[in-house]
Amino acid sequence: MVADYLGHLAVERGRAQNTLRSYRLDLDRYTAHLAGTGVTDLAGVRESDVAGFVTALRTGERPLAASSAARALAAVRGLHRFAVREGIVGVDVAAAVAPPSAPSRLPSTLSVDQVDQLLAGCVADGPTGLRDRALLELLYSTGARISEVVGADLDDLDVDARTILLHGKGAKQRIVPVGRPALAAVDAYRVRARPALAGRGPGSPALLLNARGARLSRQSAWHVLRAAADASGLERSVVASVSPHTLRHCFATHLLSGGADVRVVQELLGHASVATTQVYTHVTVDTLREVYATSHPRALG
Repeated sequence: MVADYLGHLAVERGRAQNTLRSYRLDLDRYTAHLAGTGVTDLAGVRESDVAGFVTALRTGERPLAASSAARALAAVRGLHRFAVREGIVGVDVAAAVAPPSAPSRLPSTLSVDQVDQLLAGCVADGPTGLRDRALLELLYSTGARISEVVGADLDDLDVDARTILLHGKGAKQRIVPVGRPALAAVDAYRVRARPALAGRGPGSPALLLNARGARLSRQSAWHVLRAAADASGLERSVVASVSPHTLRHCFATHLLSGGADVRVVQELLGHASVATTQVYTHVTVDTLREVYATSHPRALG
């Protein structure tokens, strides 16, 4: 049943391979949990079994975060809905199981000066050093996910228009501006480094290449960011907070602090809902207070 469901997602729903791998992992956990309770067939699953699986994810030996448990439940719900549509079972026992509530947490972000210091930490010489600087400058300049930047092809960058075409989640595309410092870093990489890297491989349309001339992977890009953070001289607590999304968070926060409209930032980030973007407005509350204190006639009364 799981295999049929994953095939349905791949062929009929066109889900990405990363999504399919995540669903397979979650559903493998689910079937293992059911087998541990003596349930080996979907027809024998009760609502309490599904709820028990979510509880086990949150309280087991290696408890998952609420967001990860919710993602696993989404995979389980999809499986049960599919089983109902296929006539395998008559009732969707997973429909009423609520996902765990995620704690309200603001995204970790850096100040403008700290971002400058982080980018300055990328000082390696040679072709890979130029590539690494181009990668980090693009991440901060565009607010792109790491997967979107490494997924970009050379033809996706329009130097004249100063834009780049990003391929986001769910096969969605968006065009975002690229700042001059990022364009300068990318131009230095394209002229002085990419030809040397491309000559080491069979040829790739990717904008960012690894040392073997193939497309740079997400994992390698994450290592580049970590290495720059370690070499930046930033405080240990700041370095520890650096994540694959750090420069994306900084991009959004700094735009809003500079007066950008939240809906514009939503479009630049590729968020489907403005509610997802509004989490960044809480980070800039100090700026709002400052503007209020200096602008409103009764603010100091």
